Amino acid sequence: MSDHHHDIFKLHTPEFNQLNNRLDRRNFLTKTSLGIGALALGSLLGNDLLGKGVGSKGGEIPASTLEEEILRAIPHIAPRAKRVVYLFMSGGPSQFETFDYKPKLVEMYGKGLPDSVRQGQRLTSMSANQSTLPIVPSVFKFRQYGESQTWLSELLPFTSAVVDDLCIIKSIHSEAINHDPAITFFQTGNQLPGRPSIGSWVSYGLGSDNKNLPSFIVLVSKNAVKDQPLYARLWGNGFLPSEHQGVQFRAGKNPVLYLDNPEGYDGADRKQMLEYLSKLNTLQNEPYGDPEVQARIAQYEMAYRMQTSVPEVMDTSDEPDEVFNLYGPDSRDSGSYAANCLLARKLLEKDVKFIQLYHQGWDHHGGLPAGMAKQCKDTDQPTAALLKDLKRRGLLEDTLVIWGGEFGRTVYSQGKLQANDYGRDHHPRCFTMWMAGAGVKPGISYGETDDFSYNVVKNPVHVHDFQATLLNLMGVDHERLTFKFQGRRFRLTDVEGNVVKDILT
Repeated sequence: MSDHHHDIFKLHTPEFNQLNNRLDRRNFLTKTSLGIGALALGSLLGNDLLGKGVGSKGGEIPASTLEEEILRAIPHIAPRAKRVVYLFMSGGPSQFETFDYKPKLVEMYGKGLPDSVRQGQRLTSMSANQSTLPIVPSVFKFRQYGESQTWLSELLPFTSAVVDDLCIIKSIHSEAINHDPAITFFQTGNQLPGRPSIGSWVSYGLGSDNKNLPSFIVLVSKNAVKDQPLYARLWGNGFLPSEHQGVQFRAGKNPVLYLDNPEGYDGADRKQMLEYLSKLNTLQNEPYGDPEVQARIAQYEMAYRMQTSVPEVMDTSDEPDEVFNLYGPDSRDSGSYAANCLLARKLLEKDVKFIQLYHQGWDHHGGLPAGMAKQCKDTDQPTAALLKDLKRRGLLEDTLVIWGGEFGRTVYSQGKLQANDYGRDHHPRCFTMWMAGAGVKPGISYGETDDFSYNVVKNPVHVHDFQATLLNLMGVDHERLTFKFQGRRFRLTDVEGNVVKDILT
């Protein structure tokens, strides 16, 4: 091909045409006039409107005009919560041993689950071949606590002291009956991997209120039983720009991987290196408009700032003994669930938008009484302490706290039923979660299950309903927070989900 024909070919490439269109008079005047207003609006909102607001980084096709960017970046409704801490109990905690009191089961001990209750519902392969499904009540005692007179298990003595702050939802339900699709569904809105996580959607939609820390941070308990694996894709960005993925903070000398300078390098010229790298990335971005280039620039800049901010926020040595006593003895052990709860409070004070704690070990197919006792001992005090600490610091009023797993457990024992020793299989048809803090009614129980905690009988709340409600509390309409990918617009709740207005203040 001659140079002349080669030049003509280049002039007709989509990339060149797109770049050329950006320079015409209409686009210049439109974007200049709107740009001044956008900058003013961004300063009033106090967030990174143009850098990380909704729609500021397009999918395959970016927003066509700056007007669309501005309208999508403004909170859709008045936000009740500024930040979220989501305590995810991986493995599926049993509602029978925690929040869903079923006294009538005592007289049905050992009897088979009635067909009228099961209604032909799907069982896992682990119990589908059992000749009988023997009913087993909880071996733990329940009492009523607080002004709300809420029934709680004896396994939760510290939670009982804050029960009047909780909005307990007993009618959560899901279609996923196995761990990986169930936890993936909760975290991304779809049972198949590849979608953005809930924290990434919040980061994409609302940006950050702290320029020196990621808007989405993940903490995984080091002291939990590793019964079910956790994958980084659970806090991944999916098809959203990569700057919105969750950043895992670990225990130990290097809490964020690859953040510290290499051994033997003092980092004196790190800022200069990043400036040159940013120029190279900008040159790469100009002809192609690839949003991932902009995301990479933002990530390098964030990593540089985090070299100072992360050591500061991870250091709990200046916390008084009273705080460590509040969270329990494990709170001095970096990386434990208790220490992560304390760290979450520090991150919330820094206005990190979304914090996710994962605590494994709730998958009790056998030895459930002993297993539940250990899990509650490890998590009950730190969880209640987090609520108390946030409340006394004035943070609970604009922070949403969430507790729950991917599904519940069955009323029948999996395998042979023995005295004071039993297991429970997976049960997605009804289970319990709770919310507390900004925007939710305190001291209430919402939804009801039947006498077997097998079916929802009042006020069902689907996983997509829970997700829609969470976004609503953050000021986001779940139907409008979308991202175009592979020719369609995706959202966290897919094509479903209704805000549970009855639990909102």
